[in-house]
Amino acid sequence: MELSRLSKPCERFLITYRLFGNEEEVFAKAKDICIEQTIEFPEEYIPHQFIKEHIVGRIKSIEASNDHSFLAVISYPVDAAAQELTQLLNVIFGNISIKPGIRVEHIELPAKLLNQFKGPRFGVKGLRKLLGVEKRPLLFTALKPMGLTSKELAKLAYQFALGGIDIIKDDHGLSNQTFSPFEERVKLCAEAVHKANKETGNHAIYVANITASAGEVRKRAEFAKTAGAEGVLISPGLTGWDMMREVAEDEAIALPVICHPAFLGSFVMGEGGISHHALFGQMVRLAGADATIYPNFGGRFSFSRAECEGIVGATHYPMGHLKPILPCPAGGMSLANIPEAYQFYGKDVAFLIGGGLFKKGPNLIDNSRYFSELVESLTQAE
Repeated sequence: MELSRLSKPCERFLITYRLFGNEEEVFAKAKDICIEQTIEFPEEYIPHQFIKEHIVGRIKSIEASNDHSFLAVISYPVDAAAQELTQLLNVIFGNISIKPGIRVEHIELPAKLLNQFKGPRFGVKGLRKLLGVEKRPLLFTALKPMGLTSKELAKLAYQFALGGIDIIKDDHGLSNQTFSPFEERVKLCAEAVHKANKETGNHAIYVANITASAGEVRKRAEFAKTAGAEGVLISPGLTGWDMMREVAEDEAIALPVICHPAFLGSFVMGEGGISHHALFGQMVRLAGADATIYPNFGGRFSFSRAECEGIVGATHYPMGHLKPILPCPAGGMSLANIPEAYQFYGKDVAFLIGGGLFKKGPNLIDNSRYFSELVESLTQAE
């Protein structure tokens, strides 16, 4: 080993873990994390002092928390992340994801590490500029249900855009099914939204779902842009986080990226896993998404107010040059709970209502206009 390359102490980054157990058990877990997440090697057989002093994780602090848990802050050398998102996530929660009672609570990265990632291309300000919406919350909906033809979905997109919806995305379950093939659907839906924009003078955007197999994601993103889509939807739990980062950083694509939470839910359920704050906020920004979709409190999923508050905090938590991103509460949002949601989230949010827009009445254009007028009235009332 050429120790001359490692002569200087490495800069370090900090990860806060919530560890469950008594004080003795938690201290043992923290020590185990330090080894497991770096060298994964018997401590007594470490071949070089440099590795022991600078590569192995270090316990910075352990403090008692509530509900029989402790918060442990552990530092790792920046060099262990290898300037790769995949390896950074591996260090943060690789092997220990297979062990119980360990939860990633918060990620704190120095500039040297953050500068390896471009982060969100648009962020909150960029999305507002693209849509021409300066202050009010953004209006967001999804094309559904699965089983409609491409023409039927395009008709829905047209009606939503006429009614004043800002962002109209493919439902995350729309891929390349025979009843609505990807290229046909994207072309027709993009054309429908552009047609509506010409009639209204607004700038609604159609967002195509490009979640697919590894060899298809970039191809679909490129086709979507060529066909006139002005954003892409990716489920990183299915494609991988680094695939989303590649699309977000690709200069040839250069479209807003919206993150969908499909396949990520088990990370935030129970004592282990990753906190809502770190997963749906910090990791999404590291991987370059401009907006993060997640289940709102009070909907058909189990997220609490506190958990949603944690996500929102992470969307604008200081992370070097990484832009703040838009929280997109969804999952059972309805027109009836928009006033409460507005009071909770404020203006920098995109309210995602899917099936709820169909429930008000048979006319989707009128329903969308009601949604728009409701949000505008709440904004003007301040």
